[in-house]
Order: sequence, then C-alpha cells, then structure tokens
Amino acid sequence: MKKYGWPFWVSRFYKAVKFYMAAKSKTVFVCNECGYESAKWLGRCTSCGAWNTFTEHKITNQTKGISQERAMSALPKVSKLSEVSITEEQRISCKIGELDRVLGGGLVEGSLVLVGGDPGIGKSTLLLQTAQNLSGNVNVLYVSGEESEKQIKMRAQRLSANKNDINLYCETNVDKILNAAEEVKPRVMIVDSIQTIYSEDISSVPGSVSQVRECCMMLMRYAKQSGTAVFIVGHVTKEGTIAGPRILEHMVDCVLYFEGECHQSYRILRAVKNRFGSTDEIGVFEMESDGLHEVENPSMALLMGRPKDTPGSAVVCTIEGTRPILAEVQALVAPAGYGTPRRMGTGIDYNRMVMLIAVMEKRIGLNLQNMDVYINVAGGLKITEPAADLAIVTAVVSAYRGIPLPDDTVAIGETGLTGEIRSVSQIDKRLAELAKMGFKRCIVPKGKEIRKGEGIEVETAENLANVIKFYFGKRGGKEE
Repeated sequence: MKKYGWPFWVSRFYKAVKFYMAAKSKTVFVCNECGYESAKWLGRCTSCGAWNTFTEHKITNQTKGISQERAMSALPKVSKLSEVSITEEQRISCKIGELDRVLGGGLVEGSLVLVGGDPGIGKSTLLLQTAQNLSGNVNVLYVSGEESEKQIKMRAQRLSANKNDINLYCETNVDKILNAAEEVKPRVMIVDSIQTIYSEDISSVPGSVSQVRECCMMLMRYAKQSGTAVFIVGHVTKEGTIAGPRILEHMVDCVLYFEGECHQSYRILRAVKNRFGSTDEIGVFEMESDGLHEVENPSMALLMGRPKDTPGSAVVCTIEGTRPILAEVQALVAPAGYGTPRRMGTGIDYNRMVMLIAVMEKRIGLNLQNMDVYINVAGGLKITEPAADLAIVTAVVSAYRGIPLPDDTVAIGETGLTGEIRSVSQIDKRLAELAKMGFKRCIVPKGKEIRKGEGIEVETAENLANVIKFYFGKRGGKEE
C-alpha cells in the first residue's frame, strides 16, 4: 500500500476548509441609509458618508442562489427604443380629491406607492378609507401584518368604512401574500406595513435591511408583471425618514409623507417623489372622529384664527406643487434668560432661520445677540421655499419692535446675504390667490413686469432696509 505524503494531506485539508467555508453563512455589514455592503464594520459609510449606520446581517449561499434565480427569471426582453409604443397610463381614481392630486391625477396601474409618516398620524386610516372608496368599482386586497381582522373591522366601523366588502388578509409571509394575490387578482393591493413582512429565504428578522429590500423587490416585481397598483406603508425613524435602507425610496414609483402633529387636526400629505406627476405636491386633510376629511380651501383653513393687529405675525403665499397656499408665519422675540440666546423654528429650516437672523443683525442693524427668537408656521405646514424669507424677516422685526404689519399685507420674496430681495417664481399665480382671499397689498421683489391681480396693490422693494424703514421705521416703537 502506497503511503501518502504531506502534499496530499495539505491539499485535502484545504479542500475541507473550502467546503466548510462554502457551507457556512456569510456575515456582511449593511448601511441602513443607502444599502451599501461591507465585509467589515465601518464607522462611516464610504458610499453615502453617514456615520454609525452599519448593522450585521447573515446571508447564506442558499439565499443568494434563490435571489439570483428569481432575478434571472424576471429579466425582461431586450427591445429597441424606436419599437416602444407610448400610450397614456391608465389611472384609477381614489375618489379622494386631495390624494388624487398628490398622486398626479389618480393611481397608476402597476405602480408601487410608499406611504410614510409618524405613528398615529393617519396612514392606515387614509388607506382604509381609500380601500373603501375603491372597493365599490375595483377588486381591493388589504393585507395587514400589524392588526387582526377584528381590529380592522372595529376601525372600519368607527370610520364608517364598512359599506363595501374589502378582501382582508392578515399575514406576514410575503410568499403567502403573493399567493393570495394571485388567487384574488386584485386591481389595488395595500400592504401595512413593509417592516412587518418577511421572506423565508432570508435568515434575518423582519424589518432588517435585507428583509425590507427583498420583500419590496418581490412586491415591485408582482406589481409590474400583474399591473396591480400596490400601496405599502413604511415606518419612519426619529429623524423622520423611512425606516430601512435608503434604496427603498429609489425602488418605488411614488413616495408620500404624512406630515403634522398627532395633537393637531390638520394633516398634510406630501409627494417627495412621483414618477407619474409633479413632486412637492401636497394634500391637506383634517382628522375628525370619523376619519380624514379633505380640506378644499387650505389657505382659509391655515389662516383661520389668525390674530388681528398683533405684532410678530406675517402672511406668505407659498407654492406647493401646482397650487398656491397662504400660511401665517409667527415670531416671538424675548430677552434671553441665559448667556446663550435660543433659536427655535417650527415648520421652517433651522439653518435658513439662523442665516436670516444673521442678515437682520448685519444689514438692518437689528440687535438680536441677547434675544431668544422663536419662529412658527401656524397649522403644521412645513415651508421649504425661499419665497418665505421676507415674511420671516418682517415677522421677526414686527415682534422685536412691537409694531404689527398691516393685516391686509403679504410679504413674498427671497432674501440674500447682502440684504437684497430676490425674485421668486409664479408671482401672478400668488397674486391671484391673494385677491381671492381678500388681501389688498403685497410686497414683492423688484424685477420683471408683474401682472397685477384685481384689487391687489403691488409694492416692489429692492432690499430689506427699504421694507423695514417704510413699515416699521416711521411708526415709533423700539429702536436699536
């Protein structure tokens, strides 16, 4: 019998180690923000630059093989661009005007819509009401991974949404959900929520990065192949973003955010991404005992209860999507009780607010270094448009000097670092909205010719000093 030498046993040892490593599950670290995978833990993601976002996940070779097999089976056919026929997309009306507006005219067949918001803001309420409205004409499947059938029934009775039959299915396994969808063949499917469902092919727990990504991919593939419009509900983190990988928002066709506070009656539905309509479109709802109700005139609702002849209040007309909306900007300036003055803003960008305070101190000589400054947008609206800069400045100056801005006056304009007032878009549309709401005067930047609205007196201004001197400098009050 021939004896084996050490090269033989070394090669056998390496083969055994290789076989063991192939069968063993692989551990990867995934960034929760962008989904970037790394073999080791990193303090900062090299893809998106976020800090402390890597979490550990185990991926088996079996799972990887199944995912690759599914991806290969879903490969589309290669086609020429000139051979692609363009037809207008088929839309389904949700019978909720504000929701149809945010979606761009209705729900598109085969689309995947992600709805996010804080807990208790009204996501499930809105989708249950939508399912009730659609169930009279189309087949709807409502999948819940958080509530039982009895809980959904109780909520439907409270919302008076139990007139039409809705297909209910309480399950968290995505494979069983897709099998039920193949059996029911719905035209619209609602999944509440994406963080609760899981796939048996993934070894991680529900809600993890790999589970959310894989389940969303399976739902997107089903929506595109069957033509079913799918709503998925997503939880949000404490920073206000959708929980899970950032790639989730890139995969879906439309991302809707529910804004507002739980203790406030108004809710704002904002589209931050829409492949079938305009972005930054908003819908305004009011939460009542029987569910969400549309607010047909948001400007009137947001200005309701506005104090008259009170310092620290200014009105701005902001463009949200395709329509102008009036909002009240309130400011409070008080002596600082501690060494460092406080700066707090609700409904506006904090960095923008700090910049405007610095401009007021430098360009118009407002002494705010020992003052606390609080700014609030009434009604729960969040303003990101620079056209609100002039209204913020006038509200702060009014609160500081104790001189109210005329009640029939609106300030619109972007403020630069040198104190100039820069032009904004769609001035004519803003003036038409002001005339409809009964305002008589509007301060706008000096620039191109403006078509004046009926009954609106338009005053142009080049810089902040002219506006402050005209409205606050000649009426007494506290001077610097």
